[in-house]
Amino acid sequence: MEPKRPDPTSATPLRAAADWWVRLRDPRRAADSEERWLEWNGQDPRHPDAFARVSELGAQLGALDAETRRSLAREFAPAQPRRWWPFALAASFLLAAVAVGTVLRDRLRAGAVESASYATEVAVDRDVALSDGSQVALGGATRLTTRYTSARRDVDLGAGEAYFRVAHDKARPFIVAAGKISIRAVGTAFNVRRTGERVTIAVAEGRVRVAGSEGAAIGKVAAADTLEAVAGQQISFDPRASGLTVSAIPPNRATSWREHRLEFVNEPLDSVVANINRYSTRPLVLADAKLGTLAFTGTVDPGALDGWLRALPKILPVHVGGESGQVTISAARGAR
Repeated sequence: MEPKRPDPTSATPLRAAADWWVRLRDPRRAADSEERWLEWNGQDPRHPDAFARVSELGAQLGALDAETRRSLAREFAPAQPRRWWPFALAASFLLAAVAVGTVLRDRLRAGAVESASYATEVAVDRDVALSDGSQVALGGATRLTTRYTSARRDVDLGAGEAYFRVAHDKARPFIVAAGKISIRAVGTAFNVRRTGERVTIAVAEGRVRVAGSEGAAIGKVAAADTLEAVAGQQISFDPRASGLTVSAIPPNRATSWREHRLEFVNEPLDSVVANINRYSTRPLVLADAKLGTLAFTGTVDPGALDGWLRALPKILPVHVGGESGQVTISAARGAR
């Protein structure tokens, strides 16, 4: 009867990897061994590397001549079964076939997934260093998740604003999904702001390629089409308009929000209000949804909001009033 082996899920990464390496080559292994092994690989980013190191060691030992293998087996694999660990493991390294090792390792590396989630509160910024060396600055009330594999680096911007400085890795493209929009970085620094389904991408360095997210068509832009922007350009997508538009901007506008300046160019008022609310603890409310279609161009400092609110009725046909800790923007008299 085979002695009970230690549970690899509770061992150190290298020891557990060695145990899995032997178990996967055991003809008497359980039917669900490979499934459990794949699950173990996804539990910790150190596990794939540990298994690869053990596989390489097994390959090196398996390449020894027959006499050397027999000699080492006699030395490290005594007959007493209760001493299976760690001596019999060495013998297993020597005697097991190593052809399967390469296939399993490739499958492991292809399937390994590293994911993380980040979020900020209203009026709170946060800088994040990703595992690949990329840097992300999150604006207020922002939600972002990452999913890294050996083939690509995927980021999903659920809401808010983020500035990306992407580490170069030609083998793994860096792709940001924001609603219906997919942004592929080409060695670059860029900002993405998502307000509902409205998305604005401002490029500070390098260039990006923009297309429909996961093959979705966006307005007049077909699913297979892409639009490229370089430093000093901005791409905007509004589902209420006709797809993507490109405009020229000063490159420093991409990070203006980090200097407490929210800059808008011909942007709907409901989008302007939503973005101000990400930085203001005193929320703004539109009394009439029709006001949201009014276009606004200008700069807003969330830290000096009262000045902007006083000026707004001089720019747009609105009335500004305050009650119950919030600011209400309604249609001006005679403008309804």
